[in-house]
Amino acid sequence: MRANKNRNPYDGGPRRPWHGSRLPVVEPLASANASASTITHAAGHKNMQQLIQLRWIAVIGQITTITTASILLGVQLPMPAMLNVLACLIAFNVASILRWQENQVVSNSELLLALTVDVASLTAQLYLSGGATNPFVFLYLLHVILGAVLLETWSTWTIVIVTGACIAGLALFSEPLPLPQDHALGIFSLYVQGMLLCFILDAALLVIFITRIMQNMRSSAADVSDLRQRAAEEEHIVRMGLLASGAAHELGTPLATLAVILGDWKHMPEFKGNPVLQEEISEMQTQLKRCKSIVSGILMSAGEARGESSAATTINTFLDEVVAEWRIGRPVSEFVFENRIELDLPVVSDSTLKQMICNVLDNALEASPQWLRMEASIEGGVLVLLVTDNGPGFAPSILAQFGKPYNSSKGRPGGGLGLFLVLNVARTLGGEVTATNREQGGAMVRLTLPLSAIEIKSEQQTT
Repeated sequence: MRANKNRNPYDGGPRRPWHGSRLPVVEPLASANASASTITHAAGHKNMQQLIQLRWIAVIGQITTITTASILLGVQLPMPAMLNVLACLIAFNVASILRWQENQVVSNSELLLALTVDVASLTAQLYLSGGATNPFVFLYLLHVILGAVLLETWSTWTIVIVTGACIAGLALFSEPLPLPQDHALGIFSLYVQGMLLCFILDAALLVIFITRIMQNMRSSAADVSDLRQRAAEEEHIVRMGLLASGAAHELGTPLATLAVILGDWKHMPEFKGNPVLQEEISEMQTQLKRCKSIVSGILMSAGEARGESSAATTINTFLDEVVAEWRIGRPVSEFVFENRIELDLPVVSDSTLKQMICNVLDNALEASPQWLRMEASIEGGVLVLLVTDNGPGFAPSILAQFGKPYNSSKGRPGGGLGLFLVLNVARTLGGEVTATNREQGGAMVRLTLPLSAIEIKSEQQTT
């Protein structure tokens, strides 16, 4: 008799390993909220860095404009006062760099303060150089638009009110810029040329920095979306774990009953004298023990049985045991296991890891019952397992949604959960699972896992 290939190979969540540390525990909601907050802070920090860069451009632009106006155009400007304002802006920007190198969290109020300082600096320079008659007064629009993109609604309106008040104040209290009234000259007018330059600056800076800021926001939104999807998947795993634990309780009694019945059958005269039936009963008892072992693993994972769920071993021994256990009852014609690991490191043998590998092999077996191959190697401190088959390969739609629950071509209820669980267990341990189709036919699944997640460190390593 054959073992049931459609068994659920996942026996619960990660458990406490032999050396006393704890494998990562799934806490989907709290973890997702904390990570989303971190991503939001990272986006705010990037936006603050954009403002700092923009301020350096403003410093260079002011130096260039003051030099050009005073030397080339002969415009009389209060140089000492304007240079003092420029020095204050430089000092504020240096302080901002130092501040945001140490603190990665940027709030809306801090972004508002930074934009307000920029508006105040521009207002001071315009007051000293013609006020509202200065063609560069339209640079206020740059700050308003940046505020609309970066700030909350109330803060944006605050910037609008501040810039409007600054323009009104410049019109009331500043001295006009001593430029010739030559507007009839069109493009040759100094004032028109100043407005054209101001427009080009506004447009160029807005395109450059708004594009960068929107990229930051899109990246953050994508990261938050991925976190929410991952939290939903992990919550799904938690629910499945609870269902598995309940099912394990319910299965305990019928499995024990079947074990007693099979034991009685084996000693009954009707079966004892029939070698074929004796072999069938022995096979049934073997598979029954396997079922009981799976149920026990589920209960231990749920913390409902005493004893250690992990043991100390070596990487080669662990893989050999996984392969030996997987071969039992699997109708594979040819299975090739190539172990390329030379250094036999001490690791934790945890049933979750075993079931994760067996799950990948089970899926490959269903696609290619005639031939399977698994290669094991270590690359840069990472355990790499390659499972190859000669089946039809993955459909493009399956590869595009690889590891998603119920994403399967098997056409049966619950299909696709195996690789979904494998992917999430591997990700919880810091690894990953990828799948590709082979050019010569079949598929290849690559499972990677950092050795630090399962390696047992000696006292010399830990001290």
